[in-house]
Amino acid sequence: MKQIRRLFVCTAQKSGVGKDVAKALKKELKRQGLQKQDVDGETVRVQVQACDCLDLCKHCKKGPGAALIAYPEAVTYGDVLPADAAELVAEHFGRGQVLKRLHVVK
Repeated sequence: MKQIRRLFVCTAQKSGVGKDVAKALKKELKRQGLQKQDVDGETVRVQVQACDCLDLCKHCKKGPGAALIAYPEAVTYGDVLPADAAELVAEHFGRGQVLKRLHVVK
């Protein structure tokens, strides 16, 4: 059975930082070998999906970075910059831990 996990990244900022964050996350997933994994005999694939709005403007349009939601975990991150991609991918998808410094509680 195949499972898909997604990172929804808001790209509605005027600065375009969300698009840069999405590119950086895709690059890091590939570089760290976490795009596709076998977990307990199940294939788990991670996809980065750009979207228009996550209704998290305080941590997105009004902040320095982008907001994103990891699905199906429903973990929300805010003020994410492209430079955060390596740490976020390693922590969230590599170690299975929430990256606390970027975590947003709704």
